[in-house]
Amino acid sequence: VQLQASGGGLAQPGGSLRLSCAASGFTLDYYNIGWFRQAPGKEREAVSCISSSDGSIWYADSVKGRFAISRDNAKNTVHLQMDGLKFEDTAVYYCATDCSEYADYWGQGTLVTVSS
Repeated sequence: VQLQASGGGLAQPGGSLRLSCAASGFTLDYYNIGWFRQAPGKEREAVSCISSSDGSIWYADSVKGRFAISRDNAKNTVHLQMDGLKFEDTAVYYCATDCSEYADYWGQGTLVTVSS
């Protein structure tokens, strides 16, 4: 059972990146999937979450209107489309099999750096 987060990299302010969270050994569609991030010197925070039951979606206020979470069940993957990136979006991004810190499975993290 494994989660693999990918898609991080360097982006300019206002730019875009698309993160992916791929699962092996289990079906992501059965789980709420959360994206979290941890900036240098800060605690990890929840960014977005998508429900397994009704597909409802939640975003942190700091990313609302700029980020979009979605499922690709055919590829057993959840994406986080990040547009309008800001300096303060710089962080290591993690996906997990829940919308809380008590998720059973976590991806390894992918680094997003927003810099000019």
